[in-house]
Amino acid sequence: MIEQLIEYDWEVFLFLNNLGSETWDGLWLVITNKLTFIPLYAVLLFLLYKKFGLKSLLIFVVVIALMITFTDQITNVFKRGFERLRPCRTEGVMEYMRMVAGYCGKYGFFSGHSSNSMAVAVFTGLLLKPYFKNLIFYLLFWSAMVAYSRIYVGVHFPLDILCGMTFGAISGFLFYKIALFLVQKYGTKTEAV
Repeated sequence: MIEQLIEYDWEVFLFLNNLGSETWDGLWLVITNKLTFIPLYAVLLFLLYKKFGLKSLLIFVVVIALMITFTDQITNVFKRGFERLRPCRTEGVMEYMRMVAGYCGKYGFFSGHSSNSMAVAVFTGLLLKPYFKNLIFYLLFWSAMVAYSRIYVGVHFPLDILCGMTFGAISGFLFYKIALFLVQKYGTKTEAV
């Protein structure tokens, strides 16, 4: 059964990866770059400051730093533990794919980009939901775009992405609860639930 799942994963990857064209490669390389969304992060931090105040923002910054460190390190544990080769290193796949990224790491299960972006989307989306009820949907869409970019550029299989997004969503929710507890105990009181 695992072999069949991996075969489907390869097929879906090749289908999605080969949908790309040189016309769109530049856009997806920008989307997949970790530095591209610094302005988005700055806006989210500003909104957290405006709605919760400076003391709570400092708590959020510490919790976000811990959350990103947590998701990043657990991702690395899984990559080293499973040792699943990336598509760009997998025989039977690399010969038929489009390699858009300028690099190819060794192991890819599961995607750090997917887990980190989803954790940020869930964490900030839930904190700001009482004030901007649809923001979380935009953030989830943004996270899905970042995740898909990893398939497009050729460095992750769909299962790497799905598992990364799932782990990120769970982590984002967990750290959201931790942040709420800390803000209610040490920061400005909040309406967020």
